[in-house]
Amino acid sequence: DFRLQLDALRKADCTRILEEKASGAKTDRPELQKLLDMCRKGDVIVVWKLDRLARSMRQLVETVQLLEERGVQLRSLTESIDTTSAGGKLTFHIFGALAEFERALIRERTLAGLAAARARGIYGGRPPKLSSDDAAMARKLLKDGETFDDLMRRFKVSRATLYNAGIRRHEPTPVKAKSKPRAARPRRRSGR
Repeated sequence: DFRLQLDALRKADCTRILEEKASGAKTDRPELQKLLDMCRKGDVIVVWKLDRLARSMRQLVETVQLLEERGVQLRSLTESIDTTSAGGKLTFHIFGALAEFERALIRERTLAGLAAARARGIYGGRPPKLSSDDAAMARKLLKDGETFDDLMRRFKVSRATLYNAGIRRHEPTPVKAKSKPRAARPRRRSGR
């Protein structure tokens, strides 16, 4: 029931009111997208409550940053926040700092969890397509005369996978030490 919200928005002299039927928690919100598309520099978007605009702090900060980039202000009737004033801007900068702090905490926890898993011998990522036994077998088969195409078919892998496993057609040749460059000789000029 939007009646309470509609009454408050009409009382605030809103000229155009959009009603979103979808939940604010969803990212696909056609009315919000329509609102963002039609707002222009100097406009003020009025919401009854901030949770009508976004359900998470991150979503709210991203939306407000988008509005700020477009020169659009935001006013929330229930929280008495108005980015057209200095106090309202300060409030949103505090919200932004809190959201950044939250992202940093999540990152720290994620890194700590990954480090703990590695300490237990658990590594993330995709498992290699070639096991160490398969790679050893592929090296042996290559030495015995099989071609790269044969290996690719046999192990059902790409050429890049074989290279990434360290399998090469030929053993790398040792690099010769470079000799010292000769000193440049002065050029002779002819006397003519």
